[in-house]
Amino acid sequence: MIWRASGPDDSARKTGWFTSSTRLISTCLQSAATTTGFGLAGKAVKEETRDKRHAPQRGRGAVSNPDSRYADQRREAVDDGWYAKAPGPVRTELAVDASRTVISRNRSPDLPFDRSLNPYRGCEHGCIYCYARPTHAWLGLSPGLDFERRLFYKPAAAEQLRRELARPGYRPATLVLGANTDPYQPIERRLRITRQVLTVLRDCRHPVAVTTKSALILRDLDLLGAMAADGCVAVQFSITTLDAGLARRLEPRAASPQRRLEVMRALARAGISVGVLVSPLIPGLTDQELERILEAAARAGASRAESLLLRLPLEVEGLFTDWLRVHCPERAGKVLSLIRQCRGGRLDDPRFGTRFTGAGPVADLLRQRFELAAGRLGLMRRGAGWEPDASRFRAPGPAGAQRSLFDHETEC
Repeated sequence: MIWRASGPDDSARKTGWFTSSTRLISTCLQSAATTTGFGLAGKAVKEETRDKRHAPQRGRGAVSNPDSRYADQRREAVDDGWYAKAPGPVRTELAVDASRTVISRNRSPDLPFDRSLNPYRGCEHGCIYCYARPTHAWLGLSPGLDFERRLFYKPAAAEQLRRELARPGYRPATLVLGANTDPYQPIERRLRITRQVLTVLRDCRHPVAVTTKSALILRDLDLLGAMAADGCVAVQFSITTLDAGLARRLEPRAASPQRRLEVMRALARAGISVGVLVSPLIPGLTDQELERILEAAARAGASRAESLLLRLPLEVEGLFTDWLRVHCPERAGKVLSLIRQCRGGRLDDPRFGTRFTGAGPVADLLRQRFELAAGRLGLMRRGAGWEPDASRFRAPGPAGAQRSLFDHETEC
């Protein structure tokens, strides 16, 4: 395999010789294989000369690594017919994120919260459908494999959070941890940034909602339990499928579905409000499991449920399509057709109001199924300790100030 590079204004004059050479070599190889009997005939020829551009790698979700949409040039893998050595393991690389603030604000009418905090950019879980993948292009990196292996962490996140909460004009409201990337992805085990952030939130009694796929959250049961006693925490587990094999391909480094249910049960027994997010719902691939996921979550102690239709913004559209054709080729056509039926003939619809739900008969049927099942299981009710309490918030005191015996009543 070789790479062909081209810029946005390249002409055939610049790359034509390269393309022609590649095609000529590939054609000659295939011809020689079929006429000389080198053990490559019939199906063997197709097997040996098939497109090697999208090869799955163990422990990774994306099967390709397209350039950033802001790059001056584009690289395209071309199968030239020559033997290609299997790629080695893709190792995770870490770098510091020097952002000067950590609380992100949004004014989206589709979201039930207006602020979030992400200790990490990129996510090692490698979920192929992740809508946050395109954000890696802002860094000049690929939303494909780079999003899973070139990660950025915020070492000063807890201190920055403390400063932002101490501002005179700050008004508390639920802060979401995990709105973009999972706060408990594998590197958190070593870096412990999420735990530091939770410690600040606990000390200030600031309301927080955590969304995760990881069993690592059990490590922080002491903090979460204390916050639950003050009514200022809720945890939501994302479950896409109960099929362990499919989950390993969709979200290769996340906890298994059964493990997530076990962790949900443990948190619920500790008095922590737990919910389930059946997301993304992928028509033709995971939608048949909708009712079973809700039933399993209810047995595990979930008090609330939500469901979001698969979104394929920007580069995610191509990444997910490539993934389907590699891992589920026999279902790819059906899945893509059903998605288009939910998106007005397109694979993605970014409009507010429909981007999370879709529109049309297929989307309506999925919504009705969810509402019927969740309602029957008692997962549609509001309250039940799900809305974190902001009334007990206490702003942080000056850094380094001596604390009194009554600090827990006045400031954190």
